[in-house]
Amino acid sequence: MAITDDTRQHAEARLAAERDHAHAVSARYDRRTKRVIVRLHTGLELSIPPALVEGLADATPEALAEIEISPSGLGLHWPQLDADVYVPALLEGQFGSRQWMARQLGAAGGRSRSEAKRHASRANGAKGGRPRKVQV
Repeated sequence: MAITDDTRQHAEARLAAERDHAHAVSARYDRRTKRVIVRLHTGLELSIPPALVEGLADATPEALAEIEISPSGLGLHWPQLDADVYVPALLEGQFGSRQWMARQLGAAGGRSRSEAKRHASRANGAKGGRPRKVQV
């Protein structure tokens, strides 16, 4: 696929708009607080627990400390972990792919305790419980 001047100009305009929204100027891992600290061009600093970010949860402090910022400032990369994070997504509360985020929310929902969940479980148990899986 050939890239035309028009395509390149549109891409540069989109990049400029994203950069104006928010881009990282520095990133580091703070061992004392066990958080990734990202400083944006606006002066705002984000303090993020690695456990919340896809690909960073089980990382060592040494691996977390090595962070590269993309030339545009829109991406963070951990070379030892082969993990990448899109900075504007962090600001929107998206700490990973849709599939990973859904899995995290599902796990949290499964651990929750509520009166409605208790009643539904008892009602299901009165009906004989969850159907057994059929072995094929």
